[in-house]
Amino acid sequence: MEDDSTLSPQDEALRTLKHDIRNQLSNINLALEQMRYELPVESGDCPFYLDLIKSSCAKINELLKEG
Repeated sequence: MEDDSTLSPQDEALRTLKHDIRNQLSNINLALEQMRYELPVESGDCPFYLDLIKSSCAKINELLKEG
């Protein structure tokens, strides 16, 4: 991890933005897990959409790691 004093204002803003996005992704993932727990086993297309959201969150997280 870099020393905060050596980061440019742009790098610091990017770092803060990445952190904030990761926090929101964590909230989404926690909500998804709670929904899986609360939904009935046979709930139509819900598992498909929950998996899609989880997969998209994982892709966003990977993009943040690359950037």
